[in-house]
Amino acid sequence: MSLTIASYNIHKAVGSDGRRVPARTLDVLDEIGADVALCQEADTRLGVRTSVLPADQLAACGWQVAPLAEQGRAIGWHGNALLFRGAVRLTHCQRITLPALEPRGAVLGDLALGHRMIRLVGAHLDLSGLTRARQMQAIIAAVARAPGQPPEQLMGDFNEWRRGGAAVAALARHWRELVLPPSFPARLPLGRLDRAFVHHGLAVAEASVHASALARVASDHLPILVRLAA
Repeated sequence: MSLTIASYNIHKAVGSDGRRVPARTLDVLDEIGADVALCQEADTRLGVRTSVLPADQLAACGWQVAPLAEQGRAIGWHGNALLFRGAVRLTHCQRITLPALEPRGAVLGDLALGHRMIRLVGAHLDLSGLTRARQMQAIIAAVARAPGQPPEQLMGDFNEWRRGGAAVAALARHWRELVLPPSFPARLPLGRLDRAFVHHGLAVAEASVHASALARVASDHLPILVRLAA
C-alpha cells in the first residue's frame, strides 16, 4: 500500500489574497490525495489558541487529529498539527519542545497502514540560523529517545534559505534530504523553506511541490508531498 504524506504551512488558513478560507486548505490536501498531513500554523497565535480548521470541515473530509494540543480549542502544538485519514492508524504521538526565544515546537507521530509503520516528525523552525541549529539537535535527540524504531520521515517549514545551513547539515547526517523545488512564496516560489528528509531505507515514489492554481492562493506557502512506494 502506498502512502502520501503532505507538509503544509497553511498560514492560519489565510491565503495570498488576504482571505481566511479554511475550506481551501482542505481542498488543497484533497487535490494532493494526502493520507497524512503535517500542518504548520494550524492554530491562531494570540490569546487562547484555536484551530483555524473547523472540526466539522475536518470531519467532512475524513480527517482525524492527533491529540497533540495543550488547549481544547487547538489542534496543534505551537501550531504544528498532525492529521490522518482512511486506513491510517495513529499508534503514538508526542510534543517536542524546542529551544527558542519565541514559542516553537515540533510534533512526532507513529502511524501504521496495514503492516507498514512510519515515524513522522513535523516542525516549524525559527528565523534565526543559530537557533534553528539548536532546534534540530533537539529534534534529533527526541527522535532517538522515542520508543520503538520505525523508519523516520521529517518534514516542515525549516525557514532555511541556504543550501548548507547548519540545521539542514545536522539532519543530513542522519537522514536523506529529498530534492524539492522552491515552495515560498506561493505565487512566485523562490525559497526552499519547506523540506523533507527520509530514512535511507524508505522507498520514495515521488517527492514534489504541489503548485495548483488553488494552492497558489490558499496560503503563502505551497505544500510539499512525499509518496512512499507500495
